[in-house]
Amino acid sequence: MKTIIAACSQNLSGSRASLQAALRTLLAVPWLSQRDIRAALQLLAVLQWVLSFLLLGTVSLMVLIYLLFTSFWLIPTLYLAWIIFDWDTPERGGRRLPCLRRWTVWKHFRDYFPVKLVKTHDLSPSHNYIIGSHPHGILCVGAFCNFITGSTGFEEMFPGIHSFLTTLAGNFRLPLFREYLMSGGLFPVTRRAIGYLLSQNGTGNAVAIVIGGAAESLSCRPGVTTLILRNRKGFVRMALRHGASLVPSFSFGENDLFRQVVFEEGSWMRSIQKRFQKMVGFAPCVFYGRSLTSSRSRGFLPYARPITTVVGEPMMVPKMQNPSRELVDTYHEMYIQALLKLFNDNKTKYGLSETDELHIL
Repeated sequence: MKTIIAACSQNLSGSRASLQAALRTLLAVPWLSQRDIRAALQLLAVLQWVLSFLLLGTVSLMVLIYLLFTSFWLIPTLYLAWIIFDWDTPERGGRRLPCLRRWTVWKHFRDYFPVKLVKTHDLSPSHNYIIGSHPHGILCVGAFCNFITGSTGFEEMFPGIHSFLTTLAGNFRLPLFREYLMSGGLFPVTRRAIGYLLSQNGTGNAVAIVIGGAAESLSCRPGVTTLILRNRKGFVRMALRHGASLVPSFSFGENDLFRQVVFEEGSWMRSIQKRFQKMVGFAPCVFYGRSLTSSRSRGFLPYARPITTVVGEPMMVPKMQNPSRELVDTYHEMYIQALLKLFNDNKTKYGLSETDELHIL
């Protein structure tokens, strides 16, 4: 009996020692700090955004096609019927959900870079506006964060103004992706959609257009600021037809988020990119950023670089149903000069040097 008790006592002492050793090991493990948790949430917020814009439409389409050949064929059939019935909604005001703009995830998205909005002049809610957003960059992070999410306080800075952002019309042909875009306040960059917001949606509407588009993304690289604008005059014509004021805006740091392989003009790769852009509507850029696990290895996530979007002074234009070419050219040149002034007045404040120039093609 004494032998058994002694053995049990020895085992108990050994178990206690093992437990104490395990507790010491556990306490020695470094716990995540609040800073580490915030960094992880910011990275996840950016990851979900990138995956949504790059894959949501394509993956949804593939899943629905697959379901057509299964016992769940009724689901894609009913959704196809819904899209046909709902086909024109993106060009008739969409279905914007204010709650989506207030998602906490967008605050983490904002803080990852971080993104900041700077106001230089008031915008009256008794007017409508076309905001020219420059530059395009690779994924238009500045335009999306400032004009679609409420994380940078656009509606607080400009009381009574509701911001919208236009994107490729083809995006609204992709299942589920179209619902996601409309709920956030994105619209097709078409005359009909923009005309609806500027003429049939009351006043206090600010429609942001990334004027350079896909062509401009081909020239996106750090340290070089090149805009495709000289022959982009449709936005000026729309402003004149609806009497909407023109507002230049510039996102400093947008071109620093990714590294791109830029092919020279006249090269066969550049020709393929331009041909693809004309057929599909967007340019197949060869770019890279950071990986999910490390900022030192390459991946598809943007680098954490500060973006500051400066919204300039509104430029009043007359309302004319059929503006002449000369009038369009006049206001287009006035817009370019206002954009150049906005860039030069703010470039040294937000990361550029006095010698940096804005190249407009």
